[in-house]
Amino acid sequence: MTIGIGGSTPEQELVKLSSWTIDLMPITADEIRQRQLKAQSLMAVHNIDALYLNAGTNLYYFTGLDWYASERMVGAVLTRDGKLFYIAPHFELGTLSDYLQIEAEIVTWHEHESPYELLAATLAENGIASGKLAIDESSPFFLVDGIQKACVSIETSNALPVTQGCRGQKSATELAIMQRAMDMTLEVQKAVARILYEGISTQEVTEFIDKAHRKLGATGGSYFCIVLFGEDSSYPHGVKTPKTLEAGDAVLIDTGCELFGYHSDITRTYVFGNPSDKQRQIWALEKQAQLAAFDAAKLGEACGQVDDAARDVIVRAGLGPDYQLPGLPHRTGHGIGLEIHEGPYLVASETTLLAEGMCFSNEPMICIPDEFGIRLEDHFYMTSQGPKWFTQPSYSIDDPFGYQKR
Repeated sequence: MTIGIGGSTPEQELVKLSSWTIDLMPITADEIRQRQLKAQSLMAVHNIDALYLNAGTNLYYFTGLDWYASERMVGAVLTRDGKLFYIAPHFELGTLSDYLQIEAEIVTWHEHESPYELLAATLAENGIASGKLAIDESSPFFLVDGIQKACVSIETSNALPVTQGCRGQKSATELAIMQRAMDMTLEVQKAVARILYEGISTQEVTEFIDKAHRKLGATGGSYFCIVLFGEDSSYPHGVKTPKTLEAGDAVLIDTGCELFGYHSDITRTYVFGNPSDKQRQIWALEKQAQLAAFDAAKLGEACGQVDDAARDVIVRAGLGPDYQLPGLPHRTGHGIGLEIHEGPYLVASETTLLAEGMCFSNEPMICIPDEFGIRLEDHFYMTSQGPKWFTQPSYSIDDPFGYQKR
C-alpha cells in the first residue's frame, strides 16, 4: 500500500485539526491606497483618464469593497489624478456605506434612471467629458454596452493593463495569506489520503475535505473540490457519474480554500494499493515535467516558456505532441490570487514577462485516455532569486507526502 494512504477515519482525522488562521492579518487600508497609487501610475503610462471597477474582485482589490456582480451597476471609478467615487443603486446606499473600507463619494441612481448616464455626468463633473475610460475586463457585455452608449465622447478600452499590472505581482501580505491557505490545503490533502478505503465514494471524500478546511479556519470550507478514481482521473475536470474507489485505482484530488479572498489550489495523485508499471512511468514523467516548468521560470522570460519546458519533456517521452492525447491537454499553469484562475497564464502564447511577486500553478497533467490521469499541482511565486514553491511537490508515487523522505 502507498505510504500515508488509508488506515484512519474521518472522525480520527478531524479531531486532530484546529484553526491555523488566528494570527493571520488581512489587507490594510494603507495597502489598498498603495494599490490605487500604482494604478494611477499605470493609467498615466497607458494614457487612461479614468478606471471603472465593477463589483467583483477588481473592486475588492482596489477599494476593499466586497460586493457581488449582478444585473445592476455597482462599482467605482478611480481617476488618473486620484479621485475615487462609487456608483450604486440608491436603495443600496445604506448597506454599501456599511461595507466601505475606503471612504469616498457615492453617487446613486433610482431604478427608473440610467446608471450609465449618471456615470457619464459624474465623469464630466470631474473634468472627464472626453479622453479614455478603461473598463474592468470582467464587466458583462450589457454594462460595457451601456457605458459606451452613454459616454459617446469618451474612448473606452480594456482595463487589463492596469488591473493585471497591479494584481499580477503580489505583495508580502498577499503572499503570506496565500502561503497559509496553501499550507492548510496540503494538510487537508494529507488527512484525506488517510481516510481512503476500498468502496469509498467521491461524495464522502468531498464532504470530509470541506469539513477539514473549515476545522483549519477556512470559514467557507472548500472553495472547490474534484475527486476522481481510476479511469475517471483521465478527465481533467471530472465525469458526470464518478466511480467508487477500487484497489489499483489512481486517486486524483484537486481542492482549495479561500482566506480573505485569496485562494489555494493543490492537486495530489497517487495509487490506492500497488502502482502498475505504467502508473509509475507516467507519474515519474509528470513529476519531471513539473520540475522542468519550475526550472524554466526565470525573471524577465516570457510566461509561455514555462509551458514550453513542461511540454517538451512530455513530447520527448513520446506523448502528444502539442495538446494531443495521450499527453498534456491543457496549459501548464494559471495565475492565482483573488481568483482561482487569473492572468497571466503559463501557456505558450503568453508573452507577459515573469516578474517578482507573480504567482502560478504548476500542473502539466498527463492524461492516458480510458486508463488514468496524473496531475501533480503545486504553486510557486517569483522572487528576486527566481521561483519559490508555496508547497513542496509530491515526493514519490510510493510516498507522495514524503513521510519517509530523508
